[in-house]
Amino acid sequence: RCQPVTGVQTCALPISAWYRRAANQGHAQAQFNLGAMYYKGEGVLKDKKEAMAWFRKAAEQGNALAQFNLGNSYRTGEGVAKDGKEAMAWYRRAAEQGFALAQYNLGLMYLKGYGVAKDGKEAAVWFRRAANQGFAKAQFNLGAMYYNGDGVAKDKKEAAAWFRKAADQGHADARAALQKLQ
Repeated sequence: RCQPVTGVQTCALPISAWYRRAANQGHAQAQFNLGAMYYKGEGVLKDKKEAMAWFRKAAEQGNALAQFNLGNSYRTGEGVAKDGKEAMAWYRRAAEQGFALAQYNLGLMYLKGYGVAKDGKEAAVWFRRAANQGFAKAQFNLGAMYYNGDGVAKDKKEAAAWFRKAADQGHADARAALQKLQ
């Protein structure tokens, strides 16, 4: 597909070819992008296993979104064998970088005991980290934990404060919980 552009002969390569070149040179963001293309089947044939291979390369270089995607894949068994402990490990790596959605998912894993022993206190720690970044679902879950005294001391005022933060972002369950508290 070569064509002249402003007097210069150029050849357009598909974006996947450019990402592959950069990915093969170790560029983490290109590795992530190529993984996303394989995951979605955009510009390449959809291939979840190939996507996971590229996500892993990016994740091992510290790409938090790739780490999060690997956590999701190990939790669901999409493109890799389902493995709760492996999901926890990848979520933790992303969460420790401040990735709010990974912090929230880590909280859920501790709350439900998936891939780790059930631990309300640890769930509250991770929900709080995500909640402090404005993540409404984490704010709601933290409010519910205070309301029920699950992993934290029962405290209706603290529950209401977290429900309010989530409700202010449009979280319907948080609005309902606030009405219940009044």
